[in-house]
Amino acid sequence: MITSRAVWTLADLSVSFSACAQGKYRMAELVIESVAKIRNKVSRIGYINRIRDNLLNVGRRELAPLYDDLKSADCVVCGGSGRSLYSLNAAMSQIAISQTGWRNKVVLTPDDPGFPGKSMYDAAAELERRYNKTLLLMNSGSGVSGEPSVMAEDLSRYIEEKGTSKLSMGLITSGLNSPLAEIVGKHGHVVELRGRGRAKPSFDYSEVGIMGDIFELGSLLLLSMMTEAIFRNLEANEVVKLCEEEFAKLGPMVDSTVESETYSRLVDVLEKRTSVFLGGKGTASEIVKMTAVRLSHIKNTLGDSVYIARGVNTPPPRPGDVQILVSFSGETKPVISWCDTLKKMNGTVVSITGTRESTLTGKSDLRIVLEEEAPLGQPRRFYMRAAYVLSPLPVRLVERLAERGLRLPEYIINWHHSLTE
Repeated sequence: MITSRAVWTLADLSVSFSACAQGKYRMAELVIESVAKIRNKVSRIGYINRIRDNLLNVGRRELAPLYDDLKSADCVVCGGSGRSLYSLNAAMSQIAISQTGWRNKVVLTPDDPGFPGKSMYDAAAELERRYNKTLLLMNSGSGVSGEPSVMAEDLSRYIEEKGTSKLSMGLITSGLNSPLAEIVGKHGHVVELRGRGRAKPSFDYSEVGIMGDIFELGSLLLLSMMTEAIFRNLEANEVVKLCEEEFAKLGPMVDSTVESETYSRLVDVLEKRTSVFLGGKGTASEIVKMTAVRLSHIKNTLGDSVYIARGVNTPPPRPGDVQILVSFSGETKPVISWCDTLKKMNGTVVSITGTRESTLTGKSDLRIVLEEEAPLGQPRRFYMRAAYVLSPLPVRLVERLAERGLRLPEYIINWHHSLTE
């Protein structure tokens, strides 16, 4: 077992290697990757271990100023695209719903009805008037996503025109040399979180994940631990320690769930020609959106559809359809209503809850319980854990299809992603 001293030495290596020339920098990467392989695995799913290693290699010096900005901000505006945005929203929503421990933080997205402008530039003046400090916090693996880039350009223009110090930016990305990172670096702080890297196309999705799994799930956990650390009034250097402690629990939790009879039966149902509905309220809605995007890339190739419950284009369920519902309490009335509707259609309801005895759990055909004792009004890890537990679902479905003779190479999934994103 590697000692904690070895882990901190690895972090020091990461800092010192960053100053090397390009050739030496690549050599440094290889050394870090080799040392990372020595660490004990936390999961039998390869990409979970990759996420853990990437998080432990996050630079503490780069993380601290972004953490301090988030801690001191009165208003946080979330920016991103697709699953990266859902990851950010899920973590920041824990600030919005928490009832104690915050300095009256407000969390906004440009899609909120109360967002004070049609663009970030238009909203900046009102945000400056309302709040002492506003942080535009963005999450983008590539650093080239259109929506966060436009937001950053707009805010950069406003800051340079007005000379204000009440608005700033933060970015978590794998693309340190991206245009977005360059803009944010002028008016805020950039934290590198590695993603999949230059891995070649592979059929082994258990090792590499599907699409941006490694970055998007990694940023979700990092942001969740930043949120919890702020709530507990911890210093920035405690954030990565929280990540390491969580993986010791999360790895076995994912393994035991994925290898359970419940998970196997769920894959049995998904293998059939059915539509899939995913639902949740509040933070849970961001988690099911992450899962829906990944699952749709697989089900759509079979001619099936994946929907968000009660979405604007969601059709009524049909007999035999599948519904995956996420609710910590298992007592959220709209979610229970969705469950009742599908049960009337003789469909299959799968629930992920944080409490073993609940109305939703009792009505479900298949149940996954991720128990957590968190007082009302405090940040919960349940939602982040639900995302990790659901993440191997499309992977297991692809593996099942391969057993039947249908192999889905990555270029098929990438092609579908390029048409729908």
